Amino acid sequence: MCRTAMSALLASIARALSAHWKRGLVGLVATIVVIGAIAGAGGGASQGDFAIPGTESQKALDLLEAKLPGAAGVTSQIVYTTKDGKLTDAGKKQAITDSLASVKKLKDVVGASDPLAAGSISKDGRTAFSTVQYSVQSTDITKDQGKAFIDAAKTGNQDGVQVQMRGQVVDQGSQASAPVGELVGIFIAIILLTLLFRSWAAMLVTLIGALVGVMISQIVLAAIARPLGLPDFAAQLAIMLGLGAGIDYSLLIVSRFREQLVAGDDVPHAAARANATSGVAVVAAGVIVMVAIAGLLTIGIPLIGKLGIGSAIAVAAVVVSSVTVLPIFAGMLAKWLRPKDPKVTAPSPGFARWGAMLTRRPWFAVLGGAAVLIIIAIPFTSMRLGQPDDGNQASNLTQRKAYDQLSSAFGPGFNGPLLLAVGAKSGSVDKAATATLIATLKQTKDVKTVVGPAINKAGDAAVISVIPDTSPQDVATSDLVDNLRSDVIPGAIKGSNLNVYVGGQTAGFEDFSAKVSSRLPVFIAVVCGLSILLLIAVFRSIWVPLASAVFNLLSIGAAYGVITLVFQKGWGASLIGASGDVPIVSFIPLMMFAILFGLSMDYNVFLLSRIREAYFEGDSPKESVVHGLSRIAKVILTAGLIMASVFLAFASGSDVTIKMFGIGLGSAILVDVLVVRMVVSPALMTLLGEKAWWMPAWLDKIVPNISLEGGHDERADKQRAKTEVPA
Repeated sequence: MCRTAMSALLASIARALSAHWKRGLVGLVATIVVIGAIAGAGGGASQGDFAIPGTESQKALDLLEAKLPGAAGVTSQIVYTTKDGKLTDAGKKQAITDSLASVKKLKDVVGASDPLAAGSISKDGRTAFSTVQYSVQSTDITKDQGKAFIDAAKTGNQDGVQVQMRGQVVDQGSQASAPVGELVGIFIAIILLTLLFRSWAAMLVTLIGALVGVMISQIVLAAIARPLGLPDFAAQLAIMLGLGAGIDYSLLIVSRFREQLVAGDDVPHAAARANATSGVAVVAAGVIVMVAIAGLLTIGIPLIGKLGIGSAIAVAAVVVSSVTVLPIFAGMLAKWLRPKDPKVTAPSPGFARWGAMLTRRPWFAVLGGAAVLIIIAIPFTSMRLGQPDDGNQASNLTQRKAYDQLSSAFGPGFNGPLLLAVGAKSGSVDKAATATLIATLKQTKDVKTVVGPAINKAGDAAVISVIPDTSPQDVATSDLVDNLRSDVIPGAIKGSNLNVYVGGQTAGFEDFSAKVSSRLPVFIAVVCGLSILLLIAVFRSIWVPLASAVFNLLSIGAAYGVITLVFQKGWGASLIGASGDVPIVSFIPLMMFAILFGLSMDYNVFLLSRIREAYFEGDSPKESVVHGLSRIAKVILTAGLIMASVFLAFASGSDVTIKMFGIGLGSAILVDVLVVRMVVSPALMTLLGEKAWWMPAWLDKIVPNISLEGGHDERADKQRAKTEVPA
């Protein structure tokens, strides 16, 4: 890539759009309408792909879908309790009958078990459950269906009967409609942007740049959700990431635009200069984020890969919005964007003093910052991966109440049954071998109950339910899954015509975690390698990208430490409506790594681009650190506080997975900005000195050059002309 090609392109776009903002505004509206029309024509409800290729739980699901489709559909449970009398009393029995009659009429419901039958009612007669079977997978259940299920089940709340529910259908119907997290994040952003800019116009333009990108990404995701099988969760994650990154990107460009206005540039030239410098930094940062997130495709699990696709689309949309939408509104509101007080955009004396202090004792800052990161990361060593269940929900939710009632009446393992899919290699299922298998299962340690077999009409497949003694999250349950697969089942069916696969939700989560762990080294290598290459292209340096990668890894480790402390250890968990001892969702560390590695590089690019700019304007290495920090630190600090606030606001939601993302991403951004960018990076650049911007001549020739300065400078040319041995 030509050294000035990108900056020249972005400058010309900004110049044209700011000078002809009316035509640009019409084009923007037309673009949104066209994209919306395409989404409306081709979009639709998502049919997410939750397959885990190559795992035993997936083989079990495939067998059940082919031979026993009724057992492969999603289920939910209705729990009936009473404090007075028994559920078999006439009035209470009628309330249960009415409730089930309403449920059985619902769309896609193919059956509901009798809660008063033996095995479904507790010994004291005060707790009973019905398992409601749907003909479709959870990915095909809509929110309206979930609400209908809840309303139908609640008709049993009469004559002293209390109804609680749990299961994925209930989860769908209980999703909050109001975007509380998004609104809280935007409100905090409005306050911080106003304090930074001291201008309603600058605050408004920054928000518009981000919100337009988020809106476009949501339209695009709606259009491709069905054909790509994106899970519903992808859209919420995209909003979280798009809001945080979008405000950051817009903030950087608007700040530079106002600086250029104060410097005496007219509006088109100020917009062009902002895009040619900060705009290029935004594009470079955004590409690094997208590369990191795209690395999720290497894991080989469709769900994770598609979450990565959705997140990458969100980042791409806000990057494009930042370099195109902002110039339009810069031209429209130029009169109000020009700072009345030039001091607003002047370098910060406070951060200049801070930079001078760091450059006097750089080793102390680097080692001290590293020590802080390591201390915060220590709890990460005890992180336990798993899948939170309804036992981790807030105590006021119906899912948690149903979970507790079932655990109390039937044992903790009842909430996480293992489904054994039995298939005949040829002909019919060997009944004698099946009976031997069941007898062996009943004698196996940590098995409480064995139910079945339920054989299909063709007689060539069956399903057996195994209820563990322990809860789905218990280590003993994981050990039981391993024991069944490796020893118990192979020994029991040896010499028979049976294939038996251990499946069900609990076993599926075990397989999910195992597959993620096995592919993690490849993923980390791909993300780090590609990100380092991109930083080499941006900064024409070897040491800066390598050092950046190392400290990014430390800050991510610190984020892992925080979520372990909050959710596993229970530190402050009650403040966000979570219970203690919650296992960390298997894919969250993976997603966090991809997102945080990219976002950390955002601030890295923003800071180092200003330091590099000062250096190639003629500053010494120490002076460039002080001057660069004084120019950009205030913006980075505000941007970091905004992004952290956006992420942390999502912890107010009811879903524990979203809470983990919110706390993990928010705390990571705070750690990265306050420790790495404000302390470690400036000190490290001081220690590197002239070597910071050195790279071998042979590498300089083969790596594309992405200029951040927006123009030609002689000092950079001289630097590249040096020998391969650093000074």
